[in-house]
Amino acid sequence: MNPFDSTVYAAGAGGGFPIDILLLVGFVLIFYFLLWRPQSKRRKEHAALIGGLSKGDEVVAAGGIVGQITKVEDDFVMLEIARDVEIRMQKGSVGATLPKGTLKSIDGR
Repeated sequence: MNPFDSTVYAAGAGGGFPIDILLLVGFVLIFYFLLWRPQSKRRKEHAALIGGLSKGDEVVAAGGIVGQITKVEDDFVMLEIARDVEIRMQKGSVGATLPKGTLKSIDGR
């Protein structure tokens, strides 16, 4: 008896070519719906948020810094975080906009 006969039989015992393709397509679909699509949606929403920034908007930046935009430049915004205290931040670090008047309710501006 040939010792390689059992190996040949074991290799042929798989699900076959069509089932392998079906599993691969299934994994790609799962990856698309659970990872790629939601990430793409978040990226588009953030790009729209950054593109729509204007003077007077109240925003939350990276690290939880809140303030009001006083100047918008190409890649940066000037953010007033307290009276007469402004910092320059990259637009990409802005996480969300706040409803008008939120800063007044927080610190009495």
